[in-house]
Amino acid sequence: MDSSDSSKPAPPSKVTKRKGERAGSDAFDIWLQRGLHQLYDNVAAEPIPPELMRLIEEDRTRRGK
Repeated sequence: MDSSDSSKPAPPSKVTKRKGERAGSDAFDIWLQRGLHQLYDNVAAEPIPPELMRLIEEDRTRRGK
């Protein structure tokens, strides 16, 4: 097999972080987490519909758990 075989994936390149880069990444992570919470906390707090709960319980019973 020669080195020009295109069926093999290329090895991942090494990523080096510069000093201070993690701080920027942390700030982005915090910003993203806050934004997602603002968008989806209300939806996640909604009650599970009774029909869905019934299906879940039926599946649990059928699997014997």
